[in-house]
Amino acid sequence: MSQTDKTAVVLVNLGTPDKAEKGAVRRYLKEFLSDQRVVEGKGLRRMLWLSVLNGIILNVRPGKVAKAYASIWEDDSPMRKILDKQVAGLHLLLQQKHGEHAPDVFSAMTYGKPGLTPRLKKLQESGYQKILLVPMYPQYSATTTAPIYDQVAKFQLKQREVLDIRIVNSYYSHPDYIAALADQVKNFREENGSPDKLILSYHGIPKEYADKGDPYPKQCHETSELLAAKLGLADTEWMTTFQSRFGPAEWMQPYTDKTLESLPEKGVKSLQIACPAFSADCLETLEEIAIENRDVFMEAGGESYQYIPALNAQDSFIELLATLVREQAGDWVGER
Repeated sequence: MSQTDKTAVVLVNLGTPDKAEKGAVRRYLKEFLSDQRVVEGKGLRRMLWLSVLNGIILNVRPGKVAKAYASIWEDDSPMRKILDKQVAGLHLLLQQKHGEHAPDVFSAMTYGKPGLTPRLKKLQESGYQKILLVPMYPQYSATTTAPIYDQVAKFQLKQREVLDIRIVNSYYSHPDYIAALADQVKNFREENGSPDKLILSYHGIPKEYADKGDPYPKQCHETSELLAAKLGLADTEWMTTFQSRFGPAEWMQPYTDKTLESLPEKGVKSLQIACPAFSADCLETLEEIAIENRDVFMEAGGESYQYIPALNAQDSFIELLATLVREQAGDWVGER
């Protein structure tokens, strides 16, 4: 492959602190929550938010979040470790499929390290001219996927000769993605049995964002419907909820924790919960969903609560990523 043909695939996830410590968490939260895509607002509203963020949130929340991270942290963040495995798995598979035409595979984070903008700079300096970015978010949202577009636009604005950069917008309804999710649920049930109900919990966004046109909630519901159909579930056997709300504003409903609190009195004593918006297990799945929400359900009278892990670096997900590379950049890897 010539210097001008050098091609890269970059798997991009949201981000994670460098350490499970208050200072590292504070730096991460400051970068994340300062993004206007994450917390929208202009003028006075923006000024008020930054005042609350810097004056209250960043002085109060990092300690609590650091403790939560510490409960799941080993030698590194689970998200970063899984992302590294996904990169290695995809790199190997692309080598097997495309030989000398295979692109090199790298990792990046929108917030934290390895940062997306520094990654683009390093790839440019190393002679890569064609770059496919694959967000680790199956569903598109202005709060997650759009910041990737923003960083690319800012990077390209500074270039005399822009790079050929493509971005996978979403894959929430891709047949291979739905099949991988279905297999994950089926395999889990083969070992653990079937519950009264399957909860499909997605990270929430403020209702205001959806009202303004963010397609994320609609895409989440479509993922759920396709998955339930693939599994052959009746309408009474599953439901979609939204987790991780923050602040006083109304977020997308039904809320995961409130739903779990109400189900036992409705006769739902056993459930399994999966998070189809997450390609890698992280703080929200391993601590909030697997631990905190389990306590909510059990304290409300539930008898069995099981979290179904994310796809992580399983073969089915790596195969999906390879398919996305072929579909989005087939001309780069010798396919037409």
